[in-house]
Amino acid sequence: MIFDRASVLLAAFALFVILGLLWAGQALLRRFAPRLQIGNDRLAVETAIMLDARRRLWLVRCDGRRVLLLTGGPADLVIGWLPQAERKAEQGACE
Repeated sequence: MIFDRASVLLAAFALFVILGLLWAGQALLRRFAPRLQIGNDRLAVETAIMLDARRRLWLVRCDGRRVLLLTGGPADLVIGWLPQAERKAEQGACE
């Protein structure tokens, strides 16, 4: 089978476009994946902050409560549970 130069260049261009789209999709997933909440209402990452090149501070919600986690150092640490905010819906209107 003989290929002409135009079809080979078109195939190479299409390959580079597809690889570029895959690379861009991977970069977007890495950036926004901690904020995604897919099918799990009990456990979710609310935010993550890079403290330095190795350590990251995570704010995680677990069963309606929030906890601060420090990861990436010599040991991962639970900084502490944040106090729950008062919710008017849980208190009821007749109190």
